[in-house]
Amino acid sequence: MFQQIIDRRLAGKNKSIGNRERFLRRHKEQIREAVKRAVDGRGIRDLAQGEDIHIPKRDISEPVFGHGQGGKREMVHPGNQEYVRGDRIERPKGGGGSGSGGGQASDSGEGEDDFVFHLSKEEFMQVFFDDLALPNLARTTLAETPEFKTHRAGYSSDGNPSNLHVVRSMRGAIGRRIAIGSESRRELHRLEAHLEHLLRHPEPNPHAHEIAPLRLEIEALRARLGRIPYLDPIDLRYRSRVRVPMPTSKAVMFCLMDVSGSMDEARKDLSKRFFILLYLFLTRHYEKIDIVFIRHHTQAQEVDEQNFFHSTETGGTVVSSALVLMEEIARARYPTAEWNIYGAQASDGDNWHHDSGRCRDLLANKILPLCRYFAYVQVAEEEQNLWDEYAALAAESKAFAVRKATDASQIYPVFRDLFRKEGAPA
Repeated sequence: MFQQIIDRRLAGKNKSIGNRERFLRRHKEQIREAVKRAVDGRGIRDLAQGEDIHIPKRDISEPVFGHGQGGKREMVHPGNQEYVRGDRIERPKGGGGSGSGGGQASDSGEGEDDFVFHLSKEEFMQVFFDDLALPNLARTTLAETPEFKTHRAGYSSDGNPSNLHVVRSMRGAIGRRIAIGSESRRELHRLEAHLEHLLRHPEPNPHAHEIAPLRLEIEALRARLGRIPYLDPIDLRYRSRVRVPMPTSKAVMFCLMDVSGSMDEARKDLSKRFFILLYLFLTRHYEKIDIVFIRHHTQAQEVDEQNFFHSTETGGTVVSSALVLMEEIARARYPTAEWNIYGAQASDGDNWHHDSGRCRDLLANKILPLCRYFAYVQVAEEEQNLWDEYAALAAESKAFAVRKATDASQIYPVFRDLFRKEGAPA
C-alpha cells in the first residue's frame, strides 16, 4: 500500500521545513538570480557561507484567498426588523482606513519593498552549484570499496520481522493445514455420514451398539484436526534482498596553474578564484574523486593544496612541462579503465613561442585521448600564440573548451559555462 510521509518538523521560529522547501522550489529562478547577484559582491573565501536573499515583491506570486462581494446569496440577519424578503441592501460604503506605516511625506521618489529571507550555507551552495556536473562522467569498474545496491531476490524462510510477507505466509499456512488434515478430514466426513445413516434407521435399531463408539471416534478426529496449528514458524516467509555491487564513478581532476613571472598578483588571484570554485564544486558533489594540483613555470611540480594556493614561487614560462607531468601521473596512477580523467588549466597565455605548438600536440595526441574533458581558462585579454593554438584545437575537439576571464565577476559565469549539465539552461 502506498504511504506518504509528511515532514512536520519545525525549523527556527516555528517554521515548517516542508514549507521552506516548497518555497525554495516555487521561487527557484528568482533565488538563483539573487544568488548570482550575491556572488558578485563577495570574496571567494566567503563563498561557502549563508546569504540574505532579496526578492522584489512583484516576483512573489503566492496564491491568496479572497472574499468577493458579488454573486447571489441569501443571508439571515438575527433581529432584523427593518428589511423583508426581496429588499435590496446597499453595499457598505468604503471608509478611509489608516495604514501602519508612518513617515515623512515626499513629493518625489518611488520604490518597492523587498522580500528578504536567509539561505543557510547548505542551501546557498546547493543553489550556487545547481545544474553543474562533470561532463561525460561514466560508470567505471568497481572501486576498492565498492558501492552496493539492494535488489529483491524472492522469499526466504528466515529474516527480519520488518520484511515479513503476510499474504505469502498465510497462503503457506493454509496450504499446510489442508495438506496435513486432508486424510483426517476425509475420514471425518465418512464417519459423520455413517453416523447419520445409523441414526436414520428405524426402531428397534440393530446397530445401536455402534453409535457410541462411532461418536467417540468422530470426536477424536475433530480433536486431531483442532491440534493442527493455525500458523507455524515454517509457514513464515520473508522478503529476501541481496546486495549487488554497482559500478562506481571514480574521477580525478588535474588542476594546472601558471605561476610564471608574467602572472602578476591580479592574474594569480583570478586563477585561484577559478580553482577554489572548482575545488568546492568537486568536494561537495563527488565523494570518490582525486584532485591533483600542478604548478608550473619553466618546470612543473605536483604540490599539495596549501602550496598550490599560497606558494610564492615563480620563474619563466614553459606550459608543456605541466602537460607532460599530467600525462605521466595519469598513466602511472589513474588507468582509464577505472578512472574518469579531467583537466583544468589557468594561464595568462604567455608562453615560450617555440613551446605553444608542442602544447597543442601534447593535448591532441596524449592528453585528450585520456581525458573525458579538458578546460582552459585564460586570465588575460590579449591573445597570444598559446591561445591561437588552443582555440584551433577546441574547434576540432568536443572534449576541449577554452574561455577568457579577465575580471573577478567573470569567473563564476565562465565556470558555469564550462561545467554546465547537458540540457541545462545557460
